[in-house]
Amino acid sequence: MNIFLNRILLLSLMFISLRSMAGEFSIQINSPDQKLIIRAELIHNRLYYKLLKETEELLRPSSLGFVFSGSDSLNEVEILDSEITTVDETWKTAWGQRSEIRNNYRQLELFLKDKKKDRKFKLIFRAFNDGIAFRYEFSENPENLTILSEESRFAFAGNNDCWWIWADYYTLEKLYNHSLLSKAQHVAAPFTMVSQSGTYMSILEADLDDYAMMSLKQEAGDSLCFKVNLAPWADGSAVKTSGAFKTPWRVMLIGDNAGSLLESNIVLNLNEPSLIKDISWIKPMKYIGIWWEMHLGLASWGLEGGRHGANTNNAKRYINFAAEHKISGVLFEGWNTGWENWGKPDAFDFVTPYPDFDIRTIAAYAKNKGIEIIGHHETGGDIIAYEKQLDSAFALYKSLGIHIVKTGYAGPTNPNTENHHGQYMVRHFNKVMRIAAKYQIMLDVHEPSIPSGLSRTYPNLMSFECVRGMEWNAWSEGNPPTHTCTLPFTRGLAGPMDYTPGIFDILENKQAEKRVKWNWQDKGISAVHSTLCNQIALMIVLYSPLQMAADLPENYEGQQAFSIIEQIPTSWDETHFVDGKIGEFLVVARRSGSKWFIAGITNEEARKITIPLGFLKKSETYSISRCFDGKDAHFEKNPTEYTIDKMKVTGPKSIEMPMAAGGGGVIILEVD
Repeated sequence: MNIFLNRILLLSLMFISLRSMAGEFSIQINSPDQKLIIRAELIHNRLYYKLLKETEELLRPSSLGFVFSGSDSLNEVEILDSEITTVDETWKTAWGQRSEIRNNYRQLELFLKDKKKDRKFKLIFRAFNDGIAFRYEFSENPENLTILSEESRFAFAGNNDCWWIWADYYTLEKLYNHSLLSKAQHVAAPFTMVSQSGTYMSILEADLDDYAMMSLKQEAGDSLCFKVNLAPWADGSAVKTSGAFKTPWRVMLIGDNAGSLLESNIVLNLNEPSLIKDISWIKPMKYIGIWWEMHLGLASWGLEGGRHGANTNNAKRYINFAAEHKISGVLFEGWNTGWENWGKPDAFDFVTPYPDFDIRTIAAYAKNKGIEIIGHHETGGDIIAYEKQLDSAFALYKSLGIHIVKTGYAGPTNPNTENHHGQYMVRHFNKVMRIAAKYQIMLDVHEPSIPSGLSRTYPNLMSFECVRGMEWNAWSEGNPPTHTCTLPFTRGLAGPMDYTPGIFDILENKQAEKRVKWNWQDKGISAVHSTLCNQIALMIVLYSPLQMAADLPENYEGQQAFSIIEQIPTSWDETHFVDGKIGEFLVVARRSGSKWFIAGITNEEARKITIPLGFLKKSETYSISRCFDGKDAHFEKNPTEYTIDKMKVTGPKSIEMPMAAGGGGVIILEVD
């Protein structure tokens, strides 16, 4: 690791004093490649920053500060000192899209004093080659502060083209809008856009710990300016602090093309190294599970109607299939009592199985087969009840050799006065993360706060939902092909995504006569709006270290294409953007060891992509396997037609990937 720290005394005390007396000040840092410029300014004692990419202005002067309770605000400051440092280091990941990550930035620290009170704090800016970040730190703060509003703003220089979902403090499970910036009023992060000159940007946050989740609200009177908005507590406050505190990093990814956003590591780099010293128990994996059949209405989570999905015999059936097909884990939803009491206080018992689910027999059976069990804790949003049982629930799993838990928070919180995205819930999610680490439990969290790179510090925090995922295709109008072509450039920028792809019964008609309607959104027209090859490609395109092949085992039996799923890794040494346009198509290349996997997906438009293979050695002979849409394939008319072919090529320069409407494909290359 090479870290170069160059402390620069930027201003003499006299110069600082003279400029501060006038309430005016300006200082800037450039990214290591000199292309991005952050300029911090003090104008009439108020802090602003602006951002340029070479000569292109991306952000106009954007104000900073806070409003606290008790008629207290922090909007007039004095600059006491400043310091610039340069960092260039490389670190190894526990798992992820790359085995090594470079962390290279220039940092500006401004040491500030509130002009109204004797209150000191720091404002820290970091400039990377592919983006910027800033945060506030109150490390010498002796008082508890209640934040009513964080006054950080992003005042864009142009009416950018953008992709966004509405923010409502409750859910991120929505389809994306595509509009001009001026039409977006209250948006969730990540918030992705492109300027008229072709510069791509996305705003998100990193290191979200004891703070409220960020959304962005359009400023009244300035439709191109967005203010940080924090999901409130029931009393209207945003964040309750206790002495010293720091905000999450406010992050803006920046690049010349959409792919540069995908390749950025800034969010992870803004988090601390792992606090878990022994990570040998943390293992990425593919899994199947008793899950999709409930969403289809073929089985139930509870005992009602004699249709209980998580029973001992069914569990063994899934374990047997996993063992036969190189799948490492099996998820069991609905194993514990309480589903019939959904919505009532203390509904779920996280240590007591239903009578037809012999958890100890199943755990022993799975261990004998070499299969990991993925436990399940659905809270229904009842945080109070769940926290009472956390230790006993995790202790039970550890005693049974279960090291992975999927948690869920569907429904309003208890107490029902608090928001899903507020500080109350962020504290809870991170409490679960830390307690899980104590019991050597990996987590796959559904309905959580947005990922913010904490997986670097706590690598047991592995995957997240925070997305309108596969289950919507089982009981609603579903997700159009455009949706999954948008997700990697939006939600996917925040971190791993448990979208749960891999459905082969695309039209959902193989067991149609057995389905029971259970969801009010089910209009009887549900289907998976993609081709079968698209579903396989999504397992590579939408990254998760816990990747689910979500369909029923019987729908995989006899399918040659399932052999592709068997080969897909869930942690990678390299990841590269090959080609793509937001909402239209995407091709990525990932390497694990000596084997390359190239996957592509497209929206409602059919395409044939020529993929350059300049990264391969010219002298080597490669075995190439392709799984791609058949010539008559179509996501609505003929979704399951596919072709698998194999060839040997020496020093290939390019290869074709045909994709049907709503389709996709996978290419596997390895040295022969």
